[in-house]
Amino acid sequence: MAKVSFLGLGVMGYPMAGHLLKKGGHEVTVYNRSPAKAAQWVKEYGGKSAPTPKEAAQSADFVLMCVGNDDDVRSVAYGDGGVLAGIRKGAILVDHTTASAIVARELHAKCKDKGVGFIDAPVSGGQAGATNGQLGIMCGGDQADYDKALPVLNVYAKMCALIGGTGAGQLTKMVNQMAIVGLMQGLAEALNFGVKAGLDMEKVVSVISKGAAQSWQLENRWKSMVEGKFEGFGFASEWMRKDLNIALAEAKRNGAALPNTALIEQYYGRICSRGNGRWDNTALMDLLKGG
Repeated sequence: MAKVSFLGLGVMGYPMAGHLLKKGGHEVTVYNRSPAKAAQWVKEYGGKSAPTPKEAAQSADFVLMCVGNDDDVRSVAYGDGGVLAGIRKGAILVDHTTASAIVARELHAKCKDKGVGFIDAPVSGGQAGATNGQLGIMCGGDQADYDKALPVLNVYAKMCALIGGTGAGQLTKMVNQMAIVGLMQGLAEALNFGVKAGLDMEKVVSVISKGAAQSWQLENRWKSMVEGKFEGFGFASEWMRKDLNIALAEAKRNGAALPNTALIEQYYGRICSRGNGRWDNTALMDLLKGG
């Protein structure tokens, strides 16, 4: 059992923190910008809550964060009430936020100055993966820090791997998101074509899902896409758009050509501009209705 703090109780962090206490048996303290959410978590799972990141981090062996973006990471980590003001020497800070490799390297340097380990560890698997404790975790950092953190991460991991040095986890998440949206756009066009052609899409999917077109997205999302249902589940379009913009910014630095990713980011921008940013990222299908 370790003393663990978890900062950020969104749709991902809330169940992840719960697994650490119920499944992992750790002593867990949580922090959330909305105190009511932290109080709700404590009522549901037990454990404790803290009013600031600094107080949550004090005495913890591991501090885990899962917030929104680079600015959110900095707001939780820095300042008089931030994690780095309270975390003890020898502890490990793990950032599950999908953010830039730049902020990962920045935070690693500041942690190193304080004698604190750091792992950037974005996750994949969506809300269902977090709820079921079946996340893919892609990590960047030092081997020694990763080895110490791994037993904690394995509580809610289906697969956890150290990809490389600091920032490698975030770069891998960019690869992950680009691969998903490329597949998603192709799937949306294919399913829309099948509907327009008057095909029985259940029969179509029963066949193509057993061949080279097989994918998790096809098998688990085709029905909701064909039925035009995008609310109340999955990974929000506005989150995917945020992630794609992180990847596009990185591509400008490393010279990678991302024409498909840039185009699909614009499609998600259209979804968000219509007020549907919380729709699942399969909502690319909705843009094709009139086409």
